[in-house]
Amino acid sequence: MDRDKEKCVFVIDESLPVGMIANTAAILGLTIGEEVPSIIGPVIPDGAGRSHLGITIAPIPVLRGTRAILMDLREKLFDPEYADVKVVDFSEPAMYSRSYAEYAEKLAEISGDAVRYLGLAMIGPKKKVNRLTGGIPLLK
Repeated sequence: MDRDKEKCVFVIDESLPVGMIANTAAILGLTIGEEVPSIIGPVIPDGAGRSHLGITIAPIPVLRGTRAILMDLREKLFDPEYADVKVVDFSEPAMYSRSYAEYAEKLAEISGDAVRYLGLAMIGPKKKVNRLTGGIPLLK
């Protein structure tokens, strides 16, 4: 990941309970780390020579979304203009499924405009990510 040219941002539904916000952020982070391995730094030693696994090399702002903001963002990210922005979405069908197969079944039964998104992670060209998220405040 080139921090000067790319940006990673999470947008999470602010109305969720704190535990679900934490779970959503964890899931988004795991998937971004898998999809964009260059966002994770190398293993580093501490002063005693003990190893510490790499963490993200880039700041990841977590922004305060609403149901409408998340739906609008997700729809925009389906546009070919944003094909170079990688997006991870986390939705109610995922949150409330007991297995990945159940999640796949539930998602297949829902029309795209009826999916309730709980959070989105996006990583891509800094200008495009800023254009999409520039007006959304930090989740505090």
